[in-house]
Amino acid sequence: MPNIKIFSGSSHQDLSQRIADRLGLELGKVVTKKFSNQETCVEIGESVRGEDVYIVQSGCGEINDNLMELLIMINACKIASASRVTAVIPCFPYARQDKKDKSRAPISAKLVANMLSVSGADHIITMDLHASQIQGFFDIPVDNLYAEPAVLKWIKENIPEWKNCTIVSPDAGGAKRCACCLSPGSLGHFLFLLRIRTGETSVCLL
Repeated sequence: MPNIKIFSGSSHQDLSQRIADRLGLELGKVVTKKFSNQETCVEIGESVRGEDVYIVQSGCGEINDNLMELLIMINACKIASASRVTAVIPCFPYARQDKKDKSRAPISAKLVANMLSVSGADHIITMDLHASQIQGFFDIPVDNLYAEPAVLKWIKENIPEWKNCTIVSPDAGGAKRCACCLSPGSLGHFLFLLRIRTGETSVCLL
């Protein structure tokens, strides 16, 4: 049975370290640097032959650099004979560009999905996708985890009057996730703010 190895990209090393600590594992050795022409270079510092590799890299901060770094790390592990490579992407890059909403508009989320598959990823773990249909862009398994249980737990433990608090959603996509919090015994109010192109805001209280 292959051993588990966790590698961290440069987007959120603190999160990667916390995951490794929770699992009782050490982070794998990896060196990332840039050449003088700003090309990204990644060196995996230990053997991954036959191992079950997890690469933690979020699509936040310098999104394009982090995405390219993730793709290179996946490919580096794959051609080094890793048994399986799982990309852990808490914030999926370009997730908002998931449909063709105007003429000649790209579907960038599909492009990112293709690049992850071609780079050699065998499995994707992400959280709260902007739209669930993004999972259909992949031909490999995708786990879309939900932060709602952890958020509700934090609110109940840290907000004294949590039954009277209000959850606010800035868009229709978030409204669906907020509505899930209105189960019996859960939070009491839900405020949906719909932003219009003119900058005005209409409010719908449910």
